[in-house]
Amino acid sequence: MDGVALCARFSIATNRLQFCGPADAEPNLYAAITRGAELDRARAALTRFEALYPYLEAIGTKHGLDPFDERVVEAYWIGNQLLDAFGRNDFERILGALVRRGLPRSTAERLGAHLPAKPIPHHAFHVTFVGVGEVTGHVETTLANMEACRPTPARVVRVAAGELGLQFRPLVVVHGRVAREGVERSRLPFDAKILPKVEAGDVVALHWRHPALLLTEEQSRALERYTDRSFEAANEALPGLRALS
Repeated sequence: MDGVALCARFSIATNRLQFCGPADAEPNLYAAITRGAELDRARAALTRFEALYPYLEAIGTKHGLDPFDERVVEAYWIGNQLLDAFGRNDFERILGALVRRGLPRSTAERLGAHLPAKPIPHHAFHVTFVGVGEVTGHVETTLANMEACRPTPARVVRVAAGELGLQFRPLVVVHGRVAREGVERSRLPFDAKILPKVEAGDVVALHWRHPALLLTEEQSRALERYTDRSFEAANEALPGLRALS
């Protein structure tokens, strides 16, 4: 899959909600997803997503790849080995780039002072460590919004006309630590042009209650693994962050 189209699959939901990116991006993102068209325009729009592009740029630079290389985009939204080499110095540079995109400098300094040993440039880590909406100020960082914003692997249990029956492990806070626990069931609308071949038994990735991508078995395992690693890293930092807040 083209990296721009893959990125658009996750980004279109927040753009429709007017949380991220330029206001006129949605038609080009949809064309990239459904027809492989308007890729240059979609790419240009995605570079303007405030909290997205600094991560893609950092992962790409680290590995000598274009920020919209499919492997780079997959690393950020799903997870792969490109994330494994990142350390504190790398993430400090990401925080600096996020400041230039709108993250308050005081927030970046507080986060930088309590970076875990292995910060991970994955969207689940951004959600739980940096916080939902901290860059744009458009969304409040609440548990419900963290759940909606993280890329969530969900098993399809039923496909009906325009709707998926899903089950997934929800985000919870246990003894002050973020985790995935239990099973939650949900019914969500889906776009058959975005997921034309989805069937019961498949695993899809959700972003802001939008079924964004049909995952391969390898991608499903990777998203589970890197979500857990993101939570572990965020939990390492949380006691110090709470003490300063």
